[in-house]
Amino acid sequence: MLHQKNTWTSLSITMLTFLILKPSKSNCLANVKPNIVLLLADDLGIGDIGCYGNNTIRTPNIDRLAKEGVKFTQHIAAASVCTPSRAAFLTGRYPIRSGMTSYNGLPVLQWTATSGGLPSNETTFAKILQKEGYTTGLIGKWHLGLNCESRIDHCHHPLNHGFDFFYGMPFSLMGDCEYSVLSEKREKLEMKLNFYIQIIVLSIFTFTIGRFTGLFPVPWKITIGIAIIGFLFFLTQHFLYILIKYGDCFLMRNHTITEQPMNFKRTTYLILKEALSFIERNKHGPFLLVISFLHVHTPLVTTEKFLQRSKHGLYGDNVEEMDWMVGEVLETLNNEGLTKSTLVYFTSDNGGSLESQIGSEQHGGWNGIYKGGKGMGGWDGGIRVPGILRWPGVLPAGRVIDDPTSLMDIYPTVAHLGGGEVPQDRVIDGRDLMPLLQGEVQQSDHEFMFHYCLSYLHAVRWHQKNSGIVWKVHYMTPIFHPEGSGACYGRGVCPCFGKGVIHHDPPLLFDLSKDPSETHPLSPDTEPLFALIIEKVEHAVQEHRATLTPVSEQLSTFNNIWKPWLQPCCGTFPLCWCDWEEDHK
Repeated sequence: MLHQKNTWTSLSITMLTFLILKPSKSNCLANVKPNIVLLLADDLGIGDIGCYGNNTIRTPNIDRLAKEGVKFTQHIAAASVCTPSRAAFLTGRYPIRSGMTSYNGLPVLQWTATSGGLPSNETTFAKILQKEGYTTGLIGKWHLGLNCESRIDHCHHPLNHGFDFFYGMPFSLMGDCEYSVLSEKREKLEMKLNFYIQIIVLSIFTFTIGRFTGLFPVPWKITIGIAIIGFLFFLTQHFLYILIKYGDCFLMRNHTITEQPMNFKRTTYLILKEALSFIERNKHGPFLLVISFLHVHTPLVTTEKFLQRSKHGLYGDNVEEMDWMVGEVLETLNNEGLTKSTLVYFTSDNGGSLESQIGSEQHGGWNGIYKGGKGMGGWDGGIRVPGILRWPGVLPAGRVIDDPTSLMDIYPTVAHLGGGEVPQDRVIDGRDLMPLLQGEVQQSDHEFMFHYCLSYLHAVRWHQKNSGIVWKVHYMTPIFHPEGSGACYGRGVCPCFGKGVIHHDPPLLFDLSKDPSETHPLSPDTEPLFALIIEKVEHAVQEHRATLTPVSEQLSTFNNIWKPWLQPCCGTFPLCWCDWEEDHK
């Protein structure tokens, strides 16, 4: 009897100990290091995907991700243009903290041969996972800088930011990579050069007349020198498209230029081939793979197989081709038996570009019901992006989360899943998504989200958790052109400051819970809590600004101008031409 009593006592203690020490679902995951595949589109509108309401562009593979995983409906980019948004994505920090913004009107890195870029003291999630034994790769677009002092120092290169392998464009696919009316810099530069040439011609004519008449005898050396400068300007203007195409539009494998300039007929194939090869090489894991698509940025490079397939012209064709690429990645994961051990995430760096038009044909994305688009500060059309995560057996299938989340949240999420820790010596603005994804908490950890345009704070989002309401306060908004058009047509991108914006006093206030399109601003007469909400948000802004520290502006004028000594070249500068892809076919 005594023996039986002792047995039951021992069993009870064992069961109690198990219950006390039983690991939670999150603790179990801490011992599992999943493979991680992050799919980042370029300028994709949230309204371009079937699972977000589009019924005219076919995106079955992205839709399948949402069906088999979790979809965010209020997933927010830290900026409405690519360079600062991508910096925030990789570091989990608002770009103003790392200096990946400016006050001078240059929203992104303008050239490959600039000295600006993601600072080396920033810790990307790739660096964290690399230390935890992950093989890390980035394939596709980088656009976060390359060199600092020479054309081969590669101080900003992905391999200096935690990636073991890089294949793709160190810059960005731009309209100027092919001769197009959708020029992002060639057209403006040609106009400037033409103006300078006219001034030079007029000066030479004036100096010559002055010399012969004796009114002001300018030395011939000065006149000839100015004429030489004018001739160089004329040559530069005449060959500007070629200079941009060779200088910015090339491919690299790790530190080696493999194709300069790019042969766009095979670019999609090369990007996809490298992505699938990376998965197959590292299938024994763990691995981190970031596929940074060149789709769907202008000039909308699309293979012949997908041309004229969609109902939305070349843009729709490009979206459907990207979806096919997503499907190829998912199929490879499945064929290698990696589906259940891989977290897959799909998003876009910012919203669709409304100004990308050729005549009546839209070459930019559709942002659904949301106002504005790429480059428009705080309007949701430029910062509300797709957000889908799939991890079969770990994340619930078909779940939809409406709470505010951020692209910056991927940083602590993948860091913790990989067994690492986020840096403790700096502010990390992202939040670990796993508790929200798995239903351990019912609300997002974000209370306030700050929406910058360059270094100017345009708007703030407040998630009032006790009521579930999401308020949006706008301090500045861009002036649309023409008035009432909803974009800045003819200007390329909306301005962030100066005469191109409206300063709102009192600020504009919207209830996004009832008015996600931001069409009905509230006032003290229509919203009894107006003053309280504005006061609460302004207090949050003050607290946020108190956490900012001075940093070097990576997108300043000096850091963002073309510097010939930084120009990457696979030959003898300026004869930069090579095709190793064909040589090693």
